[in-house]
Amino acid sequence: MDISKDEQRVLHALAKGGRIEAAKTTSGRITGLSVFTREGWTMLGVSVRTFRKLKRLRAVASHQSGPYRITRRGLELVRSQLDNR
Repeated sequence: MDISKDEQRVLHALAKGGRIEAAKTTSGRITGLSVFTREGWTMLGVSVRTFRKLKRLRAVASHQSGPYRITRRGLELVRSQLDNR
């Protein structure tokens, strides 16, 4: 399955140990996202639309209300790059 360049970029950061933290309203609706790399840097330009597509593809998941992390399915979707370890 093909995924866009933006989704690929997010999955690479998550595969290296990053996380997605979602800001939610009291009703549970996502209003904003923060994508952190393994080193703690924030990635810019990640939209709620991109996040929803990754979630729909089951590439990211949250466990016990924690931050969203990459799943096995997400690891299968991400294309290998030289800088992935």
